[in-house]
Amino acid sequence: MSYYFDTTINGKSFNEVIELVTVELKKEGFGVLTTIDVKQTLKDKIDVDFKNYTILGACNPHFAHKVLSREDKIGVFLPCNVVVQELENGTIEVFAVDPIASMSPVKNESLGIIAVEVQQKLKNVIDNLE
Repeated sequence: MSYYFDTTINGKSFNEVIELVTVELKKEGFGVLTTIDVKQTLKDKIDVDFKNYTILGACNPHFAHKVLSREDKIGVFLPCNVVVQELENGTIEVFAVDPIASMSPVKNESLGIIAVEVQQKLKNVIDNLE
């Protein structure tokens, strides 16, 4: 079982893709709670040059409330991460966590239906980028 789903985008800049991903997330009811610029962080902390790589911590408050109400420790899996990275050839890859895979170790059957719904919304985001 794969733990993510992805797509690649040509003809757009890294920052344009981040904006596009943010718009598509919003269409599916997600907001971006955190933005981690891995390239800048690695440069600042350990003086390493790294490719453009940004982690967007996406959250759909309705689903977050549902899962937290059923399993209070599930917060360790929140928010849902969506990553944008620039490959060596200039192509931009976008990939999102598969919530079914990430929640599979949790032994709470009531989360399954919610995970399927969140998975579909994140797949919609990725599919709409193509």
